[in-house]
Amino acid sequence: MNDIVEGLWQAARLVVTLDPGLAEITLRSLQVTVTATVIASAIGLPMGAWIAVNRFRLRRFAIAILNALMGLPPVVVGLIVYVLLSRSGPLGVLGLLFTPTAMIIAQVIIITPIIASISHQAIRELWADYHDLLISLHATRAQRIKTLLWDGRRALMTASLAGFGRAIGEVGAIMIVGGNIDHATRVLTTAIALETGKGDFGLALALGFVLIALAIAVNLALHMLSGTERGSRW
Repeated sequence: MNDIVEGLWQAARLVVTLDPGLAEITLRSLQVTVTATVIASAIGLPMGAWIAVNRFRLRRFAIAILNALMGLPPVVVGLIVYVLLSRSGPLGVLGLLFTPTAMIIAQVIIITPIIASISHQAIRELWADYHDLLISLHATRAQRIKTLLWDGRRALMTASLAGFGRAIGEVGAIMIVGGNIDHATRVLTTAIALETGKGDFGLALALGFVLIALAIAVNLALHMLSGTERGSRW
């Protein structure tokens, strides 16, 4: 209990004093996670809509694989990305290992199936309502997908936020590919792991509380900007 109280106190002190180290780590966490979420959403949302709209022979198999990939072990993803980006790997010439870019790549691989699967569920229900209308209007597949993505944008925001929440709390994969290098690749989750290993539980808890507050703040900001549940909308 004392550690929790101390963690809350340290978190408040770090935030109120605008600690430079905390600000740097927090901004890097946001940079990596937001970038990964935007890229994963750009891939996952259309993918989920495409699977919902189209009928093909292996559709059920593709959906099953997509759902299974939601449980990708982060450390395995981190290991695969590490091997690909290492000097002896096929992409080693790019020199991306132990950089924020490598961390973004790992997070994109982890959260894209989550966003695609959730968006597929949302678009499938919307497609059932819009099917007859869009068919009667002779809309092309691309037009159908664009229409469904636009009309389902609030539900799809939930898919992106789910991906963001998964990415902001990721530690295993980004520890492997980022290396937790101070002033370079250290983010809130890896800093928490480091301080816990050092036995500084107060600081680790403080960083944890800041991480939780950051996730809540981003979610609230997006809901306010999108106008979710404004007025009579539920």
